[in-house]
Amino acid sequence: MSGSIVSPETRARVRGLVVPIALAFGKVGLTPNALTLIGFGIAIIAAVAAAGQSWLLAGLLVVFGGVFDLFDGALARATGKASRLGAFMDSVFDRWGEAIIYIGIVAGCVAADFDPGVILAAAAMASAFMVSYARAKSESEGFTPGKGMANIGLAPREVRIVILTVGLILTSILGGTSSEPSAGEWFGGRPVLAFSLGLIAVLATITTIQRILFVTRQPAVAPAVPATPGGDQHP
Repeated sequence: MSGSIVSPETRARVRGLVVPIALAFGKVGLTPNALTLIGFGIAIIAAVAAAGQSWLLAGLLVVFGGVFDLFDGALARATGKASRLGAFMDSVFDRWGEAIIYIGIVAGCVAADFDPGVILAAAAMASAFMVSYARAKSESEGFTPGKGMANIGLAPREVRIVILTVGLILTSILGGTSSEPSAGEWFGGRPVLAFSLGLIAVLATITTIQRILFVTRQPAVAPAVPATPGGDQHP
């Protein structure tokens, strides 16, 4: 299977839905790059919440930040302000924010003495970054021009956000990760957190392999013009 769980048609419909909200942000003076930085700030707050084992808040902020990330590209396209710099800013801060969230989860697991969570969060972060790197490198070398690679693989960024959000929220509902000497390593929300992080690591690894295989079947072409700013520059 090479297609993404999220179809191009679904992405297009979602982008259409967020345009009015993005334009509303533009009317109050916010630029696409400002929205990118606000989204990055949301990721930092989510990471702080995760580090403090406030899993419910962290989960809500992760999904809110994921939705908010659509606004910068939508505003840029709707106002004709799309640029190569905006695409660069969007991609860099998206990846940076994703890394910070996983670091927050690692810190929360360390505080809870939940070593499997630490390892799985690190694995999820590494696998997620390989998904983005595979696309970025393929495009820079002249493969998969445009946004073709965004549709390849089981777990682009939006899928990872959904899995992580559900995992964090259920972790909170089921009792969090606070240690209980009599319960051992696995109790409360710990299995759910471990499962969600492990699922991200596995699916992201499969996605990277799918993208590698896709590229090996493509003829090299001239380097593509960078994509315009959007919520899935390197999903």
